[in-house]
This record gives sequence, C-alpha cells and structure tokens, in this order.
Amino acid sequence: MNRAGRPAGPGPAACLLAARTLRDFGDGFVSVLLPVFLLNLGLTPLEVGVVATAALFGSACLTIAAGLMGAGYGYRRLLLGAAGLMIATGVAYATVHNYALLLVVALVGTVNPSAGSASLFVPLEHAALATAGRDVDRTRLFARYSLVGALAAAAGALAAITPEFATHWGVNRGAAIRAMFVLYALLGLGGGLLYARLPTSERIPHAPRAGALGPSRSVVMKLAALFSLDAFGGGFVVQSLLALWLFQRFDLSLQAAGTFFFWSGVASAFSFPVAAWLSGRIGLVNTMVFTHIPSSVLLILAAFAPNLPVTLGLLLLRAALSQMDVPTRSSYVMAIVTEQERAAAASFTAVPRSLAGAASPALAGALFAASYYALPLVLCGSLKIIYDLLLLMQFRHHRPPEERTELS
Repeated sequence: MNRAGRPAGPGPAACLLAARTLRDFGDGFVSVLLPVFLLNLGLTPLEVGVVATAALFGSACLTIAAGLMGAGYGYRRLLLGAAGLMIATGVAYATVHNYALLLVVALVGTVNPSAGSASLFVPLEHAALATAGRDVDRTRLFARYSLVGALAAAAGALAAITPEFATHWGVNRGAAIRAMFVLYALLGLGGGLLYARLPTSERIPHAPRAGALGPSRSVVMKLAALFSLDAFGGGFVVQSLLALWLFQRFDLSLQAAGTFFFWSGVASAFSFPVAAWLSGRIGLVNTMVFTHIPSSVLLILAAFAPNLPVTLGLLLLRAALSQMDVPTRSSYVMAIVTEQERAAAASFTAVPRSLAGAASPALAGALFAASYYALPLVLCGSLKIIYDLLLLMQFRHHRPPEERTELS
C-alpha cells in the first residue's frame, strides 16, 4: 500500500484496461453463443429477439443506476458490485433452462447481446479514465481502452467455436455451451479482483448531488436523443442477431461464425487508433460522422448481397469503419462537460442508447420469423445515416477544449 492509499502494483488505468479485456472477452463469445444456446433450448427466433431486448433493457436500467450513484458513492464499490452481478449471471445461464426464468436473468444480468459497450460498467469506467490524462491525450486513452476491448471481444468470438471442438472429444454440445457461461462467471471474478485494486477514495471531491447534471444539461440531453436514434437503428443488427441472420440465411456453421466475428472484431479494434489519429486532424464530430455513413451504406449493401463471400466481405469492410465513432464519441462527451458531471453524462448518454436499442431486437426477431431477412439490416443502416446527418448539423461547431485551443 502506498502513501495515497493505493495498492501497490498497476495503476487505476491499467486495472481498468485489464478488467475491460476480461469483460469483453466474455461478451465476445456469449454474444455468438447466446442465439445457439437459446435455439438449442427450443426457442423461436422471435423469443431469441425478446431475450436480447430484455438483456438490453435491463442493462439500461443498471447503467442509469450506476451513473446516478457514480459521483457520490465511488467507482470502486460500484464496479465490484457489477463484477459480482457478472458472476451471478454466468452461473444462472449455465443452470437455467426455462424461458420465463431466462427472461428474468437477461433483465437483471450483465450478458451483452451486442458485444459492445452497453453495460453498467461503462459510465463508471469512462468517468475514471477521463481524469487519467490531459485533454490532448484523452482521445488516445479512450482509443486504447476501445482497442483492448475490441481485441478481447474478437478473441472471445473466436473462442465461441470451442463447443464445436468439444463435440469431437465426446463432450455434449449443450454441456460445452453451458461451460462457456461458467467461464463467463470466472471472468467476472477476475474483473472483480482487478477492480479491488482501485483506490478506495474514488469519490469525486466536492461532487454535487449524485448523478446531477449542471451547466451541460441541455447539451447532454441533445446528445442523448441523437445517440438513442443511433442505438435504435443498431439494435436491429446487434451481434447476436447478426449471427442469427447468418445462421438462417446462409446456414453458416458456428465455427465459421466464430472465425468471422473474430476477424470482424480485429478490423474494428485496429480502427480505434486510426480514429484517434483522424480526430486530431478533422475533429471528433467529423470523424464520427464521415466514418459512420460509409459503414451504414456497406451494411445495406450486405442485406442484398448475392452470396455468402460477398456478404462477409461487405460486413468486414463495415466492421473496419462502423466502430470508429466509439472512442471519439466517449472522448467528446467527457470533453464537453465538467469533471463533476462526467459520470452522470456518461450514464445519461448511455442509458437512452440502451433503452432505444432494447426495443429493436424483438422487432428484428419478428421480421426474421416472418422471413423478412434483409429488412432489419436496411432499417439499421438507414436510421444510422439519419443520425449521422443530424449529429453533424447540431454539433459541428461545438468543439472540445483541445480543438478550440488549436483554432485560437
């Protein structure tokens, strides 16, 4: 223990990056295995979509709670609680087989069908990371945070093929999938051990009422509304449903799906440093918009691709562009609010995204069940393009401190 009361060893930023690596590795294989697991239990595509919706809605509720309590209660305590919930979620999925109970587990648990950053961990980690460097370094730090998460998620997607290999060794496929949920619980335990190394005094000095937004309220609410539109569109093609689409339209094997999502995750991961570099030259908002629109066009084209190779090629190109707004968006939100507002701002921009994104997976499942296989992808791409144009119109002149400094 050092003089500041911090455990000896890695600093807070390193612990947060390592914890996200474990968490996203788990989300990576769970998002691919979840539809397979549910279909093996006899659920319909519509019911799979409803489970995904319940998971996203529950994540939204937990995220708002984390953001409201973050400033006043300290990040360490809340992150430890989140890690405990992750452990319980993995154990529950490994043992529960009833549809109604699975809905409850999805609602109150941490399983992320989108394999993205929609979880109660996010506002707490974002607020902590935002204080770890100077304004000019903030986007690079968030890019590194996104990079390790995406690489871990890609490795997790590849690990999703483990049950297929296990069947060659005489292991029952269902039992192998349940074992992966046990592994998910163990990853939660590892994350908890890392969070335990954070300082006990993570509470923001002189914090306002927990979760309060002050001078940045109107800007945060505008961003929240726009991010909700983006998330509603994205919910039509969360990774679990994209895997389901590939399974049903092309009869893709689990092994092939795991390999594809691995390379898709790698492509996304290495786009994050590029996003940080690009934002330093054209700005955060421009980087978000002008990389996002082409990715949405590629998704719409993939919906009508004539065969599997062309479809996968378009989706891989999309993956190389579609996530470049992730570190830039996180950095932008943290930059335009005060330090005391950061946890609340992260929560109030993340929660509407989760709530809006929770509505569309069930709709996508219904469309798949009705054999409208292309429509969810078209809706996703079209809504995201509308979001990008609105974001550019509303915020192209609202610059973060480092961009105002460069222009002065």
